[in-house]
Amino acid sequence: MPVESLDAVPAGIAAVAHRVVHGGRRFREPVVIDDALELELEAAVELAPLHNAPALAAIKRARRLLPALPHVAVFDSAFHATIPDEAATYALPAQLREQWGIRRYGFHGLSVQWASERVTVPRLVVCHLGGGCSVTAVRGGRSVDTTMGFTPLEGVPMATRPGSVDPGALLYLLEHHLTLDALDHILEHESGLAGLSEISGDVRELEDSNAPAARLALAVFTYRVATSVGAMVTALGGLDAIVFTAGIGENSAYVRQTVCERLGYLGVELDHVANQAARPDETVSTPASQARIVIIEAREDVVAARAARQVLAER
Repeated sequence: MPVESLDAVPAGIAAVAHRVVHGGRRFREPVVIDDALELELEAAVELAPLHNAPALAAIKRARRLLPALPHVAVFDSAFHATIPDEAATYALPAQLREQWGIRRYGFHGLSVQWASERVTVPRLVVCHLGGGCSVTAVRGGRSVDTTMGFTPLEGVPMATRPGSVDPGALLYLLEHHLTLDALDHILEHESGLAGLSEISGDVRELEDSNAPAARLALAVFTYRVATSVGAMVTALGGLDAIVFTAGIGENSAYVRQTVCERLGYLGVELDHVANQAARPDETVSTPASQARIVIIEAREDVVAARAARQVLAER
């Protein structure tokens, strides 16, 4: 069960599950954490410092405060281990790819797995839209492509992260205008919806604003999400359902409507009345829609707890 604080853990807890965003090449399954494994997790912090560093700090504190309980690391990148090489491989020299593990890993795996279990269709696209955003193709319950890549920076725009940017533009900024630390800060904290709008990374605030920059931010965001869905449909060879999940996906009727309008060529048809009033878990497509449109509450906690229970049962 999720708890608000490690200082208020109720009695009867059998284990602690820890969500770790980036498992790199090493971690593709849940693992019980010991001192040696904690050191391995420290080495993975550089892959996703914004996410893995606080996760590791929480692991250390939890193990210190709850030493009698087993602790299990569950990895957000693990669900995407099934992505085929043609989708996971960057067009870089083999030495770079093999020596340093440069490939598309993908993230939000716990959320995508939960959505794929709730909407069991052969060809599913999951739009996890929150502070971080990704779009994933799931065929028969297995990830076959996703927009996030080597790190959680790639893909569609997010609250404060830009999504995909021409690497040449980043090299230009590094060579002529910015230090590495400055660029890193901008990419993690000052880009995405916040950078586009210069108002906020919160979709709710942007929807309430008439500022041209806010309108542009929402237009860029919904356009990139819709074109990413189109790419995932290509990976799947068709479409049976779209899931919207996480904070924006669950709560923004405007984002769902605008994305689905852009996907009308796929035969996707939203029930506008149902969409405006919808709350998870609910279908908001019309009966005539060629693909279901479903809002699902993100429950990474359930998937993580279930994975921890399974790995402990197999010890």
